[in-house]
Amino acid sequence: MRQYVFIIVLTAVVTFGLAWTVWKLAMRYKLYPGIRERDVHKTPTPRLGGVAMFFGIATAFAVSAANPYFGLFWDQPQRVLSVLAAATLIMLVGVADDLWDLDWMIKLAAQFLAAGIIAVGGQLQIYFLPFGGVTVWGSWMSIGITILSIVVVMNAVNFIDGLDGLVGGVCLLSNTVFFVYSYLLVRDTGATVYFNFATFIAAVLIGACIGFLPLNWTPAKLFMGDSGALVLGLLMATSAIAITGQLPPSILDRDDVDSQLLGAFIPILMPVIVVALPLLDFAMAVIRRMSKGRSPFSPDRKHLHHRMLDMGHTARAAVLIFYAWTAVCSLAVLLMYIATQRGWPGGWWLGAAFGLVGVVACLVVTFLPSRPVRRRRPEAQPSSAGAPTPQEA
Repeated sequence: MRQYVFIIVLTAVVTFGLAWTVWKLAMRYKLYPGIRERDVHKTPTPRLGGVAMFFGIATAFAVSAANPYFGLFWDQPQRVLSVLAAATLIMLVGVADDLWDLDWMIKLAAQFLAAGIIAVGGQLQIYFLPFGGVTVWGSWMSIGITILSIVVVMNAVNFIDGLDGLVGGVCLLSNTVFFVYSYLLVRDTGATVYFNFATFIAAVLIGACIGFLPLNWTPAKLFMGDSGALVLGLLMATSAIAITGQLPPSILDRDDVDSQLLGAFIPILMPVIVVALPLLDFAMAVIRRMSKGRSPFSPDRKHLHHRMLDMGHTARAAVLIFYAWTAVCSLAVLLMYIATQRGWPGGWWLGAAFGLVGVVACLVVTFLPSRPVRRRRPEAQPSSAGAPTPQEA
């Protein structure tokens, strides 16, 4: 555990230092876009924080290569290097989009290419679906499902990047829970290359979010932009696949029914839960826009965080409510796993009860805003100059 704590602290310190430098340079050279109709912030703010996050993450990867503790997954360097190559590609494309607004098709093609680098070059694929021993049919099917999963999670995380501290905090909470889950899973089932790599990625993401949030908390000095949100989504999907897709369905099976249920569903449920809010927002946006005959990447002001503001919540309150939803849902599933594996009285029902109480509490604070509903601003219309980019979503 001390090695992971070191990685978290290292990543946080490097990310914070670089984020401060990026902010100073961006303000000096006016590297920031204008205010858009659907934007919540009122002051032009640089969107290059993802550059600092990427180099903080890359520093942690470089240090891990010289640390024997992490030698288990560095014994096959092509796996780690493929993830770094994919993250580098996405960071560069994200920076270009943040500065010059790339065509959304170019950006989406880069996302599929990055996902393909991980699935094919790194051999990190979804091989198992832990539902009663189901194995993915064929190598091409495995590659396709893996690539699609990574691209969906990348865009889901990017879609909720609309309020100060929202993505950074949600990813910090979800990756912290996922880190604990993967760490315990290694101890319960035995150390493996994939599981340790997943735990390491989660630790790195925790550090990157901790280092970035001080400059991103309201009022934000710096946004992570696509170069940050997409890289976070890419690495979160990769860490989830490194466990979910590599976990044989029978590895968590035990004699009691509760453990068999957890063995079947937790490996799938945990990765989904930790990105539940981004996935929900992404799905609603795609359905909403396509039902109107528009591109799924066309901009509007109907994301979940926009709806929270229109209900009367302040921006800070909306962010904290998102944090609460993330914490309640992910901790409930984690508690199910811990209670069952440790043989606590009540088993997974203990986690279910915690989740039920937490969901009720979150519903109350969500639908009882602390101030009157303000008049809703008109929805932004798609630009006539061309198709909007996924960042604008």
